Amino acid sequence: MHLQSLLLTIFLVGALSGCSGAPSKAIFALDVDRIQTTRLMFPSESDGVVPRYVYLGHLYGDRNFSKPESEGGGLLDAIGRVLEFIKGEAPPRELYRPQSGVVDEAGRVLVTDRGTPSVFVFNEMEGTLKLWQQAEGSRNFISPIGIALGPDGTVFVTDSELGLVARLDREGNALEAIGKGHLTRPTGVAYDPTTRRIYVVDTADHQVKLFDLQGKLLDVWGERGEGPGEFNYPTYIAVGHQKLYVADTINARIQTLSAETGKHLATVGKLGVFVGNMVRPKGVAADSEGNIYVVESFYDHLLIYNPKGEFLMSIGGVGSEPGKFHLPAGVWTDAHNRVYVADTLNSRVSVFQFLGGGAESE
Repeated sequence: MHLQSLLLTIFLVGALSGCSGAPSKAIFALDVDRIQTTRLMFPSESDGVVPRYVYLGHLYGDRNFSKPESEGGGLLDAIGRVLEFIKGEAPPRELYRPQSGVVDEAGRVLVTDRGTPSVFVFNEMEGTLKLWQQAEGSRNFISPIGIALGPDGTVFVTDSELGLVARLDREGNALEAIGKGHLTRPTGVAYDPTTRRIYVVDTADHQVKLFDLQGKLLDVWGERGEGPGEFNYPTYIAVGHQKLYVADTINARIQTLSAETGKHLATVGKLGVFVGNMVRPKGVAADSEGNIYVVESFYDHLLIYNPKGEFLMSIGGVGSEPGKFHLPAGVWTDAHNRVYVADTLNSRVSVFQFLGGGAESE
């Protein structure tokens, strides 16, 4: 099609569609599976106990967004339809191997995905889904794993293959990376606004490495071992309540450290075969009440502990139905105490709402 003909087609379709009006905003929804007719609660109300969590839905990708029927269209809608016709239908953008995520102050959900590889940005307010793929300069992500929010909208993303922490602005533009030459296989990352430090788990070196906002290496905590403050292939990390929570994966435990000094404060979990025990803990997070969430990837469970590290309950088991997981990885919470689980081999993020109520060990 010649350019003049294309422009004429766009003009005519726009005129016929109704002259003015902006393109319709897509509608975001979590409950795209539409499987259940009643709320799925954990524990179940039929168990005779007070439910603590309710299942909200899943994040997948484009399928979470639907466009409303246009009321008269508009020139921009018409142009969009013509261009879509010319280019052909683009394949849907879907999570493939989600790893971890965060929710920023605008309510956007940012999810790292090794399969794409990119950062998925779900924006409910704007009705948009974006993919960030640039890690630094001309280099794209190869294996994005951990993600954390920094000051002024900065986003930190570890790439275990590139051996760095990508630093992005709030729009996903790549800035100068952190950790080059100091990191072997970075996975988890956390930022503490109180200490203004970036904490990076270096899985291959069995350490937590600390950087300032200029990218200077400040300190290194830990070494390979089984004692307090020692690690064996650690993976994910979270910060909250002046504490660091480190998934000491091959040691089958979560270690709690002082975010200021790195001093070992407590150990959560132990190796075992019962629900509440750990074999391969990965994702770790804490909510506003201090409850601790741990992804037990081997048993496909989300384990929940109170602030004292006492086991409360679990959600999960292997499967694809709501409330089940298949090799889950990261977990994170938001300002509303929603809990997100990167359900890796199910290619989705499961979302639950903590109902509060002062959980106590049972």
